Amino acid sequence: MDWDKLRIFHAVADAGSLTHAGDALQLSQSAVSRQIRALEEALGATLFHRHARGLILTEQGELLFDATKAMSQTLEATSARIRDTEDEVHGELRVTTTTGFGTLFLAPRLPALYAQYPDLKIDLMLEERVLDLPMREADVAIRMKEPSQADLIRKRLMTVNMRLYASAEYLRANGAPRTIDDLSDFRLISQNINSAQVSVGMELIRRLTARQLRSSFTVNNYFGVLQAVINHLGIGLLPDYVSEDFPELVHVLPEIASGDIPVFLAFPEELRHSRRIAAFRDFVVEEIVAYRRARQM
Repeated sequence: MDWDKLRIFHAVADAGSLTHAGDALQLSQSAVSRQIRALEEALGATLFHRHARGLILTEQGELLFDATKAMSQTLEATSARIRDTEDEVHGELRVTTTTGFGTLFLAPRLPALYAQYPDLKIDLMLEERVLDLPMREADVAIRMKEPSQADLIRKRLMTVNMRLYASAEYLRANGAPRTIDDLSDFRLISQNINSAQVSVGMELIRRLTARQLRSSFTVNNYFGVLQAVINHLGIGLLPDYVSEDFPELVHVLPEIASGDIPVFLAFPEELRHSRRIAAFRDFVVEEIVAYRRARQM
């Protein structure tokens, strides 16, 4: 099978358009169309349904696209490993983590990593969905539980607990609760119970909202909770690592906390010798060590 035709087919299937694929490949639309027709003739199968709004893969086209995706991922991994044999740390690094950890802990610390490795190109993917590392949806992941996928190298980084925080201004205006029952007289800020989150966080939200609350505000990620708290809206449930970067937060009802939430870093076994992965891993570990030391002071 002609590798060049497969490359063009993959670009068309990915773009859903001859024109867009041609732009990406720097080929004319007619040249792309000829290659697709030639591939269909060689296979004896129609690969695309053609209509005015673009191209849709046929069943045979879906099968071939699955194969070219796997080939592309394998070639990308091989290319990354070859590049990582060089002395300098550079190139693209795709990092996935949760919205909360990514926005509140990781992103504010990345300038230090770029200062050390200015040629890195980090693509930070913030989502609660667990991406498939062996299939190279990302290069490295930081997750709030131990990854279960096979062929991963994993390292436990830290433990997080959910706790209650408020701004000093809110407490001056409204007073401070002395017991958990007193929370009924305050506005509670938390993630929505239906939002994707770790189970121990959800359990604590259920516990706190089991009583009648005067007022509440819910949002679907911890960044939103933090913004509401620092703008004096109420008492918010937040991961305890925010207290390091936001010292103006006041810890409310210290006896109330979630269970332990482990934080793991993981990456595919095949990237064991990646210099980019090693640089990122070492940076994250150093930042967490510094965070722990600051909390003990």
